[in-house]
Amino acid sequence: MPSPRLIQPHLSFLKPEHILQVHDASLEILSSVGVRIDSGTAWEILGGDDRVRREGRRAYLAHELVEEALQSAPSTIDIYDQQGASSFRLGVGEAHFGVGVTALFYQDPETEETVPFTRDQFRSMVRLGDRLSSFEIMSTVGIIQDLSPEVADLYAVLEMAANTTKPLVVLVSEEERFEDCLRLLIHLRGDLTTYPSVIPYLNPISPLVINAGTVDKMVTAIRHGLPFVYSNYGMIGATTPITPAGTLVLLNAELLAGLTLSQLIKAATPVILGSLPASFDMSGMGTFYQPQGYLISVACAEMMAHYGIPHCGTSGSGVGWGSGLVAAGHQWMNHILASVTAMELVPFVGDILGAKAFSPKVLVYADDVIREARRLAAGFEIDDASIGFEDIAEIGPGGTFLESERTFKRFREAYRQSDVLPLVTMETWQERGAPQAEETLRAYTRQLVAGLEPPNGYEDVIARGESFIEDLESS
Repeated sequence: MPSPRLIQPHLSFLKPEHILQVHDASLEILSSVGVRIDSGTAWEILGGDDRVRREGRRAYLAHELVEEALQSAPSTIDIYDQQGASSFRLGVGEAHFGVGVTALFYQDPETEETVPFTRDQFRSMVRLGDRLSSFEIMSTVGIIQDLSPEVADLYAVLEMAANTTKPLVVLVSEEERFEDCLRLLIHLRGDLTTYPSVIPYLNPISPLVINAGTVDKMVTAIRHGLPFVYSNYGMIGATTPITPAGTLVLLNAELLAGLTLSQLIKAATPVILGSLPASFDMSGMGTFYQPQGYLISVACAEMMAHYGIPHCGTSGSGVGWGSGLVAAGHQWMNHILASVTAMELVPFVGDILGAKAFSPKVLVYADDVIREARRLAAGFEIDDASIGFEDIAEIGPGGTFLESERTFKRFREAYRQSDVLPLVTMETWQERGAPQAEETLRAYTRQLVAGLEPPNGYEDVIARGESFIEDLESS
């Protein structure tokens, strides 16, 4: 519990009556509209419960079945790094940020050219994410294009395991490779169950479809004893209703359906639920984040807090042409919101251009933004000692607190300088040749990326992993 002397900012949007309305409407969708189930395995699981009514491929879930699943799922999940050390706990209302998204392209920090993601670039971005201290999680950074699709996921997981010890959020494009990717991680790191450091990321299909691939991954993750993210991607006006309220309720219903299935597979399965509510641009045929989408994401986090289910939300990435003004604004908006609301796992930072490209400059900039957002969220204490009556009385009217011993002791704490874009006076800026922020960020990122080194033991992990993949391919 925070100290009663601590003043901390906190934003919440849903009142108790709103939460009840969203929940009741979600249950009504599941019981009267239903969800389409495209998996024989799922039907085998659902068919054994008389609280599920089937019509064709559509399943109608009774209210009490969903309520029972909400009671069954754990309210907190402990996450560990790949060496078994405790990293953080989900379910306590604190935001934790991660690097990556399955982008197809890489934006060169020097030329701004977007090129198909290579294994070398993937490796470099994992090392960059490992280096940046604001990020506690490493997600699948991109889809490696210079390897065949049959093995690209395996080499991506290998590079993640070899270049960081941070917990991994794993997205696998080729569904039939999901089990092999987990087997590879077990081969490299040992048992994944005792100290969960791997979080598979699963996606149903909006609106109201649980596809076979998602079910297969869910069953596999549960069999391996892993917590997993079950997250839906809604395109407002396309795959979800055009109104924020309609989108929130529909996405919430989908999450409850996935949760219910997971608990029927195995009671007390740890699940992390969340939504990525993007808008659909009917003129450009693309997706983007905008303020109402962020509100829906925060509202989703509040619904999960009400349910006692760990949450996964949007990262404010995917928007921007590079690391310029558009991307910067969304980084600030999302990461401040994540830090002062109920949002928790924020796993995908660094992508631009509709999430099709990954930008190391955006990642470096976001590292700085997250650090400042956390300072804002930390608030400050107010008591006699922090007010400092004696100091105020001693300095008196017209004095200067530059002479205060307290100022000397706390100056660095109060004014953190950015490594990327330091605060300078106009005179200093002019003396330095009037540098532009974008160019300064580019130079800093280029230097950082160029100086990345392989971690200790990298060659051994790569050799063991490549041997495992080769044996898998030859069998």
